[in-house]
Amino acid sequence: MDVPLWFALAVVGYLGCKLFRPPLWLVLVLLLGGYLIADSILAPVIAIVVK
Repeated sequence: MDVPLWFALAVVGYLGCKLFRPPLWLVLVLLLGGYLIADSILAPVIAIVVK
């Protein structure tokens, strides 16, 4: 069964928010920070660290 990555991440994120109840500001900061870092000059450095 092939599931798109975006769908799997959305399901895991939704379940994580429902089960662990993190503050909304924390979720927004992580999403916005990840988006901004992914489009920055630091993206190649982070890609090496994550691998």
